[in-house]
Amino acid sequence: MPNPSKALLETEEILRSIIQALIDSQEGFQKIGAELKNETLRGFFRVESLRRGEFRGELENLLHQEGVHDVNESGTMAGTVRGAWADLKVKLGGGDHTLLVTAERAEDEAKRAYKEALEKDLPLPIRQTLTGQFAHIQASHDYVRNARDSNKQQSTLRN
Repeated sequence: MPNPSKALLETEEILRSIIQALIDSQEGFQKIGAELKNETLRGFFRVESLRRGEFRGELENLLHQEGVHDVNESGTMAGTVRGAWADLKVKLGGGDHTLLVTAERAEDEAKRAYKEALEKDLPLPIRQTLTGQFAHIQASHDYVRNARDSNKQQSTLRN
């Protein structure tokens, strides 16, 4: 069996890093979405959780096409900590605003993973896939940020 090239190994490492970020994001959207009181936001978070799973599947397929067959990944330790932190905030009475702050921070991590990946020399099909996914993640981040800001303004007006 031939040894994989250095470029393939680097590409595999990059995609695995993004897959881990997507797992964190998918789980975060699922957990936070289940706790949100605002039904519109809950729906958005459900859809985004599913979308992160789709993104993960696309990247795993790309790895398979490159000859990588074992693509069993888990999330990161930081994602696990963020999830536990969000759970604690909910138990302590944190409302939608607090959950949206946590979600935005998690999206910052996903954006960072994509930015770092796109700075690397990648095969064109992989670069195109990552670029499309990154655009969606940026838009999702902005939506969460705007929802957070709107939620904070509404909370301020009620008090």
